[in-house]
Amino acid sequence: MATTLLLNRNEVSKENPIFSQFRTIIETAFYRNNVVGVNSRREAYKLATVSPGTIVTDLDVFQPEKLGLEPGSKVLLFNDGAVVGRYAPARRIVGEPGLDLKDYAAKLREAVYNTRYKKMYHAQAIIGLDTDFSVKAHLLIPEGYENTLYNWLLNFQPLTDSWSELYNSSKPLKNEGDIFVFADPDWSHPDHPFGLTFFDPEHNVAAILGMRYFGEFKKGTLTLAWSCASRNGYVSCHGGQKRYNLGDKSFVVGVFGLSGSGKSTLTHAKHGSKYDVTILHDDAFIISLTNGSSIALEPSYFDKMADYPLNSPDNKYLLSVQNVGATLDSEGKVVIVTEDIRNGNGRAIKSSLWSPNRVNKFSEPVNAIIWLMKDPSIPPVLKINDSALASALGATLATKRTSAERLAPGADPNALVFEPYANPFRTYPLSIDYQGFKDLFDKRNVDCYIFNTGHFLNKKVTKNVTLSILESIVTKTAKFKKWGDFEEIEIMEIEGFVPDFNDANYIELLKSQLHSRLDYIRSLEKEKDGYNKLPQEAYDSIQHLYAEIDR
Repeated sequence: MATTLLLNRNEVSKENPIFSQFRTIIETAFYRNNVVGVNSRREAYKLATVSPGTIVTDLDVFQPEKLGLEPGSKVLLFNDGAVVGRYAPARRIVGEPGLDLKDYAAKLREAVYNTRYKKMYHAQAIIGLDTDFSVKAHLLIPEGYENTLYNWLLNFQPLTDSWSELYNSSKPLKNEGDIFVFADPDWSHPDHPFGLTFFDPEHNVAAILGMRYFGEFKKGTLTLAWSCASRNGYVSCHGGQKRYNLGDKSFVVGVFGLSGSGKSTLTHAKHGSKYDVTILHDDAFIISLTNGSSIALEPSYFDKMADYPLNSPDNKYLLSVQNVGATLDSEGKVVIVTEDIRNGNGRAIKSSLWSPNRVNKFSEPVNAIIWLMKDPSIPPVLKINDSALASALGATLATKRTSAERLAPGADPNALVFEPYANPFRTYPLSIDYQGFKDLFDKRNVDCYIFNTGHFLNKKVTKNVTLSILESIVTKTAKFKKWGDFEEIEIMEIEGFVPDFNDANYIELLKSQLHSRLDYIRSLEKEKDGYNKLPQEAYDSIQHLYAEIDR
């Protein structure tokens, strides 16, 4: 599948569903005479090295020629200021209620106009690394932000000769134009003091305004690709996926969790070399509703640096780093200072070579999906045997507040925080993902598990416990049994983590956490005029669990 850029002249009309007001405003900006094309990582690297504020470290890029870079290329460091993370409240999405589209159209036209005196860089890349799904994306960004341009071309797949051939051999998607992202980090507006990220997802365009943090550009572009995939027979996934190659068979598992849940740890775990493991990706992929196959959307990894000190062997695969420190080593060479000493959320782009066992597509259908949660009422693992309940629990994927947060007086520190399917980047109604995951569980017989990677009551579920559970599921040695009176849930009993249904305090906690999920689902019926409302069966499936406790 591929998107469309070139049109016959008789296709250029308001009847063509590719066009919209916002697409026309944004795409038009790419053809002005102040726009310069940047066609490769090599070009972008050279621009970034001389961009004011760049630090060219003395750390070598590993095997740069394989990545489209010149021999001798170095890891580049560029730091932002006060803001070192994404700002979700800045998102505005066409289709959600309450937007004054006339006002936003005027703001976008003015934003484009005010970049006419700037040199603008235009880069192109592919998102989706297989002929089954491969869409083209364009980024337009002003001079002065060469590091953002370079990082974007590192994160996504540039149009080299071989990748252009793959893209050109992909079957065109109907009514899907190329993705266009217009950006001006210097933009400001009194209505948007923290910036604006504006999306017209059905027409594959976005504007990122007043935002410098690279994650806005990565996830902003992915947002449109995920939306395109959801319209064309795929479930969009913000998670990790790996395949265990077990002799004459395989086992494909996807893990979905919020930051700090262990998603990347489980995806990249080598299990002491006990298994032959192949990685798809640890952040962005899609699953086909037709055949259960999966496709990675990006070649590289955008990883946190908090757990990687300078001498970590994983740093061998660094391409660029953001929002970390720099210092001189004993030889006077410039090296990086990581572990979030400078600020929280230091980041790096690592090359695809970090996972030597990496592929871009799993033709084998997915076997299991795991929701990673931090809920003290849940034991280390549960198996969910009802498709509606499995999807509803994914829609109420939960974590706990941390001790680092300052809570308002009277706030419940045990209250759950929900992020459906661990994906805060959705630009379409939540019900679409609910139905997509339900279809995987129901029609494709995908197994569903919940892993609690936080604390069960007051006892920490360690990484080793979680990995041993995963291994037993993959090798089919796991022993599950009915959990209490629940008809739809099984438990693997693990010493030290067995729930006691005779403990009134535990029962009260379990009921409270289930009720939080019910309240959350009901809240979706009111927020944004019910834009993200879930089907009644989602509520009923959790309500049924609640009723079973008192049975």
